[in-house]
Amino acid sequence: MPKTMAEKIFSRKLGREARSGEYISATPDRVMCHEGFLPAASKLLEHGIEQIWDPDRVVVVLDHYVPASTRGTAESHQRIRELVKRFGIRNFRGDRDGICHQVMIEKGYVKPGDLILGTDSHTCSYGALGAAGTGIGTSEMALVLATGELWFRVPGSIMIELTGVFPPLVSPKDVCLALGGRFGTDFANYRSIEFSGDLTEKLSISSRIVLSNMAVEFGAKFGIFPADVNTVDYLQALGMEEVGTFRADDGACYEQKYHLDVSDLEPLVALPHSVANVKKAREVSGTPIQQAFLGSCSNGRVEDLGAAAEILRGRTVSPSVRLLVYPASREVYRQAMYEGVLQVLSDAGAILCPPVCGPCFGDHGGILAPGEACIASTNRNFKGRMGSPESEVYLASPATVAASAVMGTICDPREVL
Repeated sequence: MPKTMAEKIFSRKLGREARSGEYISATPDRVMCHEGFLPAASKLLEHGIEQIWDPDRVVVVLDHYVPASTRGTAESHQRIRELVKRFGIRNFRGDRDGICHQVMIEKGYVKPGDLILGTDSHTCSYGALGAAGTGIGTSEMALVLATGELWFRVPGSIMIELTGVFPPLVSPKDVCLALGGRFGTDFANYRSIEFSGDLTEKLSISSRIVLSNMAVEFGAKFGIFPADVNTVDYLQALGMEEVGTFRADDGACYEQKYHLDVSDLEPLVALPHSVANVKKAREVSGTPIQQAFLGSCSNGRVEDLGAAAEILRGRTVSPSVRLLVYPASREVYRQAMYEGVLQVLSDAGAILCPPVCGPCFGDHGGILAPGEACIASTNRNFKGRMGSPESEVYLASPATVAASAVMGTICDPREVL
């Protein structure tokens, strides 16, 4: 019978046909840990387990609390480095490469058809390359590190067909917000979102990461794009050999099918405190902000920084706003530097920060005081997500973030250009 991408991935893992709804146990192709490696590895030692099932499949990246700003954080990082050596993990990226998901993708740890588990909910980002990535807790990760297996329910699949042509200053982030505003934050609970349609073939890998990354905001287990020739070209440029296309079978069964024509979209903003609380940017124009945040694993790539630079070129950030720029990785930082993008952002008054998670996680740099508001290109705006529970976070595209930083209030970027 024809299979969805999720069913094909689990069928490959089992060596037999797997169907949605079936409970199975499977071995991941790769696992990723950030600072969550410490509690996961500590659990192994607590139970007398001295070896990891396959150290070469484990990647450890430090990104949430980098650079260490408290004694406790420094000691945690020190302990992680000790445990990495103790368990023989060679794929340790340390604290200089960037945000874990960007590092996993650009360093060639993800390929089409993979099953990847990570100690971060946005592990679904790897669906941009046709992989099934999902986040798990540290207790689950401890089990995986010890045994190399985890149980799953093979998820049913939802197809989201994207068509049309982006209007000026509308981007994939606006597509994410449109989906949240239209369908809510639980329409894909424990489902695999599979993106299709004419537009998907035209999207860059960076743009696909935005949509796969935010699939979890709708409750999805995976957010997968077909791996097409663009995917293959991208991976081959990274030096990956023997990689091919990967997609669902014709006639695969989907629980729901949704269609979105992006030609009708305009810049959107998710208001506090939900990705589903979405309005058109022009409808909330004039809302005061004290901070603008450009970056994160959702929108911190050169494509995103470049979109903001086009808005900021020849303009100045409002004196009432602090614009923080956190590139998604060191490679992104370097490329943006070579292309002059960082120069434009700095000339406009942006504060250039290291390639880490920063204020996206809420308690490490750039946090908000009570009564303050931030417009951000991040993926979550939960209450207290970026500091004080009495602050507010608005989500928007890089272009809308940059334009709002110039105006000193939330605005439609078309008001600036």
